[in-house]
Amino acid sequence: MTDEALSIYDEIEIEDMIFDPNLQIYHYPCPCGDRFEIAIDDLRDGEDIAVCPSCSLMIRVIFEVVCSLPASTRSRIWDADNVPYLQSDLPKDGNQPAPGAVSVQA
Repeated sequence: MTDEALSIYDEIEIEDMIFDPNLQIYHYPCPCGDRFEIAIDDLRDGEDIAVCPSCSLMIRVIFEVVCSLPASTRSRIWDADNVPYLQSDLPKDGNQPAPGAVSVQA
C-alpha cells in the first residue's frame, strides 16, 4: 500500500515505544485504549507502520536501520580501521536495543 493510501495518525520515534522481549514486538498506546504494535521482524523487513488491532489507526515508526554483516563478510570487505557504522542493536537475551536503531542482516 502506498503512503498516499495510508491514513497515518502520528509518527513515533522507536525510542518512545516499549519493546516486549517475549513477543518480539514494539508497542505504543493507542487513543482507543489498546496499543499500536509492530513486530521486530517487520522492522527488519523494512516495514515502518504499526497498527492498532482494535481500531483503524496506524502510526509510522521512525527508526534508524543499522546493517549487520557476519564477521567473515566484514573482514573481506573492510579492514578494522575502515569499518563503517556496523553493529547489531537488536535485543538479545531480553536486553533493550540501542535507541532508534534496528539491525538488518545483509
